[in-house]
Order: sequence, then C-alpha cells, then structure tokens
Amino acid sequence: MNLHRLLQQRAAAGNPVRVGVIGAGKFGSMYLAQAIRTTGTHVLGIADLSLDRARAALARVGWPAERYAAASFAAALKDGSTYLTEDAAALIAAPGLEVVIDATGSPIAGIRHALLAFQHKCHVVAVTVEADVLAGPLLAQKAAEAGVVYSLAYGDQPALICELVDWCRAAGFEVVAAGKGTKYLPQFHQSTPDTVWDNYGLSTTHAQANGLNPQMFNSFIDGTKSGIEMAAVANACDLMPGPDGLGFPPADLSELPHLLKPATEGGTLARRGTVEVVSSVRRNGQPIEQNLRWGVYVTFEAPGDYQVRCFGEYGLVTDDSKRFSALWRPYHLIGLELGISVASVALRHEATGSPTGWRADVVATAKRDLKAGETLDGEGGYTVWGKLMPASASLALGGLPIGLAHGVRLKTAIATGRPVRWQDVTFDAADPTVAFRREMEQAFGARKAAE
Repeated sequence: MNLHRLLQQRAAAGNPVRVGVIGAGKFGSMYLAQAIRTTGTHVLGIADLSLDRARAALARVGWPAERYAAASFAAALKDGSTYLTEDAAALIAAPGLEVVIDATGSPIAGIRHALLAFQHKCHVVAVTVEADVLAGPLLAQKAAEAGVVYSLAYGDQPALICELVDWCRAAGFEVVAAGKGTKYLPQFHQSTPDTVWDNYGLSTTHAQANGLNPQMFNSFIDGTKSGIEMAAVANACDLMPGPDGLGFPPADLSELPHLLKPATEGGTLARRGTVEVVSSVRRNGQPIEQNLRWGVYVTFEAPGDYQVRCFGEYGLVTDDSKRFSALWRPYHLIGLELGISVASVALRHEATGSPTGWRADVVATAKRDLKAGETLDGEGGYTVWGKLMPASASLALGGLPIGLAHGVRLKTAIATGRPVRWQDVTFDAADPTVAFRREMEQAFGARKAAE
C-alpha cells in the first residue's frame, strides 16, 4: 500500500522506473495510456513489429507525438521521452532499462524475451500468460538465478486472484477455491472463429468494425483461456486443479460459498485448495443477473465457532452452514492496472504472482474428429482447445501443451474430446521453445516424482 509513495521518491530523485514495452496491442496500449500519467515511471522504449501500428496506438491513447519522437535510446534516456523500435532485443539491451513488459501474446516470443531480459538483469512482467503456462516454473527459476523478478501481470485475472489468495492466507484462512468468472456452455468447447461472435454475445458487424480478432476471442469462449489462467494461478498459489479439470458451475454471487466448497460438504469441488471458473449463464443459456463474468473470487472457511459468529456479525455471504464464505472483485481493468506490477517488481522486488511449482498444465484437446495429416491451428482455432489438468496427469499422458499446438501436423487421428500427445504430432525437438518446454518437463517432472 505504499507503491505510490515509492514512485514519488524515485521521481524526486530524478531516477524513475524505466520500462520497456514489447507489443503495442490492446494490453500494451492500455498500459501506455496510464504509464504517461504515472509518477516515477518512464517508458524508455516500445518495440513492435509495426512502427506505424505503435504510433497509431500511442496517438489513440493520448500520447503527444513529441513524447515518442526520440532518435535513440540514449536520447530517450536523457530527456525522458520514448524511443520506438522494431527490435525487441535492442530494447531489452537498452542502458538503464529495469523492467521488460512482454505483451506480444505469443508464448514463443514471450519465453525468448524473458530469457534475454534475465541475461540483461531486467525484471519481467509477463502479460503473455500463455508463455507462463507453457514454461513458467522454469522461467521463474531462471529469473531467480539471475537475481531478478519474473511476475504475472496485475490487471489480468490470474494476478488479481493471486492477490485474493494472499489476502486469505495472510489473514489466517484456508483457501478452499480460487478463480474467476466467464461465459460458458458445454458446447462452447467446439466453438470456432466462425461461430465465436454469437457465442460471445457480440454481433459480427460490431466485431469487424472494431477490429476484434476472432481467433483470440474464441480462446476466451472455448474454455482455453480459462484453462490457461487457472493453470497460472495453480502454479503460483500452490493450488491443484480437479482431476477432470474445470467444471464451470453456473453461479451468481450469493451462490459462490454454496457451490465452491468440497462435494463432501455439499458443494461442487473434488477437493479443497483448488481452482475453478464459474459461468455467467445457466446451462439452458439463461443469463445470471448477479454474475462474475469479468471478476475474480476466493472462497474460504471459518476455522472455528468464533469466526462463524464474526462472519454473521459483519454481513458476510455464507453457505447454509455459515462456515464457508467468499470474497470477490467484480471487475478487472487489464492493462490499465499493469503499473502495479511494474512498481512492485522494480521498487519492492516482489512479483504480483509467480510460479512456485508445476502443478497444472493445459493440454491440446480435439474439438472434432481430427485426421492424420491435419495441421493444428492452436489456441482459439478450429482444431483444438486447451483443457486444464494436473501437471502429473499431463506428464504421464505425454500431453501436447496448447502453447505448442500451432502449425504442427498430426501423425495419428484424434477423436473429438481426446487429448493430443507429443507422439501424435511431428515437431522439431531442436526448436528453442520446444527444447525449453522439454527441459521444464524433465526438471519439474523429476521433482514431482521425488515428492
């Protein structure tokens, strides 16, 4: 609760936190809209594959043109302006840079940029949660070895869930479940970029007019993004997914403590200390008025009769036993809140969520009957969606992570609803991202076997 004061101190000393942003898309643009207004923060440089796109994004969020007209990193460092480049590696190597934000959305790029940042002793804020789920535990280990911080991105739901989990445990409560809301129906697992807008609740005309990416939005609706985000939370918060992944129970806010408790207590959960996503619509498609579609939650249990009485005295929503309750946040502001992570890693050397182990994974799962010879098209596409499962189950299966299920050809046919395995596809074992993921599987799989 003192980040603003610390930023003020850095500003007064003429030594603002210097940040490099890779990717000027939606998340990056939202951060930039606030960064220019944040005391003690200097966006030293922005890297994007299209400088015209980066300039358009900056103009759209209110940056004056002279603010990003620097001729070099040295000039930007001297006068407090921002240098634009297409070269992410050059940005990461820029003198004075402290924090790298990877907002590319590509797990391959995200891992490459993080490893390079560690070499240059820069902290990393990983907006690209797909990279975190693909190999986050090993990235966190590499960051620690380099003496820097690797962090999930505040404003995105996983980091906000981590904050609620930390509140719960620091206050002496046991975390029963933690997660988020979304719009879900079982048939959405077969959603494609052709059907996404009806499922999502937007018109095709609106989506096209606003330049919305149908494959990206389809990953939100087909269950993939929910699996990815809950895997990140499980790995960061010492929580375990259920044996069958996510159940997506429909729930209004008052139902959270009734449903998100163990089945042995009358709830829906296979275990305590788990992750779950709740749906904003009933299974018949009926919208839930008081829903958590855009928010996050944690459920917890009163450890004794005294705490039960306190729950009642202070108006907490509880289940019928009065022992289980919930705390939630109804919204998340994406990149508009990302400055919390930047300040935290730079000023306190604390992540806003970071993997502490490999507990959960997201495996590519067939949306339809797939034939040998077909090429997978990855997250949000026509062929596979990402299913959450315990890391031990993924390892035993030899499951192909959703982050690497793009552009690879099937060697065998896969029936609808079945997981895709490494042995089912042709892949390049020498590819740096594949090799890094396999290194993580070997290192953290051996640790799990030793537990």
